[in-house]
Amino acid sequence: MFIIDAHLDLSMNALEWNRDLRASIQEINAREHQLTDKPDRGLATVSLEELRKGNIGLVVATQIARYVDKTNTLPGWNSPEQAWAQTQGQLAYYKALEKSGDLRPIRNLPELYDHLTIWPEDQKTIGYILSLEGADSIVSLEYLEIAHESGLRALGPAHYGPGRYAQGTNASGGLGTLGRDLLRKMEELNIILDATHLCDESFEEALEHFHGHVWASHHNCRALVDHNRQFSDDQLKILIERGAVIGMPMDAWMMVPNWERGKSTPKSMGVTLNTMIDHLTHICELAGNTNHVGLGTDLDGGFGREQCPYDIETIADLQKIPDLLLKRGFSTDDVKKICHQNWLNFLEKTWA
Repeated sequence: MFIIDAHLDLSMNALEWNRDLRASIQEINAREHQLTDKPDRGLATVSLEELRKGNIGLVVATQIARYVDKTNTLPGWNSPEQAWAQTQGQLAYYKALEKSGDLRPIRNLPELYDHLTIWPEDQKTIGYILSLEGADSIVSLEYLEIAHESGLRALGPAHYGPGRYAQGTNASGGLGTLGRDLLRKMEELNIILDATHLCDESFEEALEHFHGHVWASHHNCRALVDHNRQFSDDQLKILIERGAVIGMPMDAWMMVPNWERGKSTPKSMGVTLNTMIDHLTHICELAGNTNHVGLGTDLDGGFGREQCPYDIETIADLQKIPDLLLKRGFSTDDVKKICHQNWLNFLEKTWA
């Protein structure tokens, strides 16, 4: 089954975790065997080789760099200009992988259709759509134009905590003038609004003021895990009404209630790919169909095997999903929609 993953932090892993994604997953993890600076050292699941093994031929690949002021205790950069520079380093990494033939930029329908034609015959070059997670690095709207020219096609205004343009997970408040101006410029450039991570007030304001195309690249259900990182049923219904597709992430703490960081394990909490399907099924029940769900795994997004479904050794194990869906009563057509077709349909409408 051809699979699209709508959220992978590939460049973050390369530049901040210092992982050579062209190496095998075994080599990546072996080189981290004695490192202790991050809890997921030696537990990576993503490499370009594993994407190919899993027939994951198209991904949404992120840039990410947070700005933090003096009162913000989250990790980040002390000025928007520094954050911008970090995202440009990440962009340079993607461009280097383009030159090596490992990645192919997908920025419009002709490029998408070409890639879909080539991939079944030659599965070396993975297609990627460039996305920005958190808008802090957009120094001014002029920089958004530069980013769009460089290939940016989706943007989530917020990440964790307070942001320059919107408020994110564990924060509160609306967009303000800067955020509304950003949304207007995004709409003008036809940049997809990624609603992921927006806090409730910013979500409401963003959906009110933005009239372009919206998706949620990696988001689960508050009805199953009661935390502001998840969307409520009312928010999910708004996204469904807007024609959004919602990608299912695989960070265990967002998949089951009562997860304790540093104590819980996927096995002890019973977190499997079927847990992800529970969230997916809930959204399908709200929609009355299977047209608004896909995969946005976020694998290796600051966590590894210690905090993802225990039936995943590498991202190639996403190929287990089709059979699991069939066993849960989904049709073959449903499986295709969930694995790739819903994202493709969304892109066709957005880029028409």
